[in-house]
Amino acid sequence: MRLKILGSAAGGGFPQWNCNFDLSRAARKGVEGVKPRTQSSLAACANGTDWIIFNASPDIREQIASTPELQPAEDAPLRSTPISAIVLTNADVDHIAGLLSLRERQAFVIYATRRVLEVLEQNSIFNVLDRSLVVRRELVLNEPTSILSSHGASTGLTVEAFAVPGKVALFLEDPAYADTGFGTKTGDTIGLRIWSEAAQAAAFYVPGCAAVDGDLKQRLHEANCLLFDGTVYTDGEMIDSGVGPKTGQRMGHLHISGPDGSAAALADVDIARRIYVHINNTNPILDERSLEAAWVRETGWEVGYDGMEIAL
Repeated sequence: MRLKILGSAAGGGFPQWNCNFDLSRAARKGVEGVKPRTQSSLAACANGTDWIIFNASPDIREQIASTPELQPAEDAPLRSTPISAIVLTNADVDHIAGLLSLRERQAFVIYATRRVLEVLEQNSIFNVLDRSLVVRRELVLNEPTSILSSHGASTGLTVEAFAVPGKVALFLEDPAYADTGFGTKTGDTIGLRIWSEAAQAAAFYVPGCAAVDGDLKQRLHEANCLLFDGTVYTDGEMIDSGVGPKTGQRMGHLHISGPDGSAAALADVDIARRIYVHINNTNPILDERSLEAAWVRETGWEVGYDGMEIAL
């Protein structure tokens, strides 16, 4: 099974279009060790032919343009794609807006929890995806799901979706329930176990997570690879940098550092390879030369980047 990180940044990408924080300025100037990144997305292929995209980033056109494996083959029909399915981990704008760029009457499948499928159903703009061509299939939590093409053919890939602590998408927040998660429901945020039907090795993809609980630690035990939420280095990072009023927790993301951060929470879990993704434009690990990036590497983590490949 091949995995390829298409986008390693959080919502807005890096540099974000209106961000003038020092990291974004460095990325625009081409400073060595500060790589630009597109918004959160992952691609996987188990059979050498069918590619599955996890989360449809607003940058999906750019991501496809920079990834030859996702482009039509030279001898393919005039309208074709190797992308067989899109799997969604939540309904955040940075994970569903890219669906609108895939509206050119092309057959593929959307897989998501019932909760996320309801969000798509309730927003008529997604009707630009012709339902006779773009099939929507439910991911049932805690059950293996074979990812099939729109014609029902096996792609060789299986996923298991499971709920993780998180938050309802920003545009769905209900202020009346501010004290109880703004209306967050089961299925709003999920993690995925991804594996090839021809191999035992599996990867876990958890780009959004607000806490590491016992259930998650048990699931991740002996994982071959984990791609995990690296949105912020410290919980108050956005406030401290002066670019926003929200903490990581308020946005539904667990910070990396400190005794209550993700690095410490997962330190005793047997994971062969661990990679941070979904990295916000204020996170100092975006600078490969920073002390924070060095600390992350010392703890056994890698900092994901666009185009990074993992073979399992």
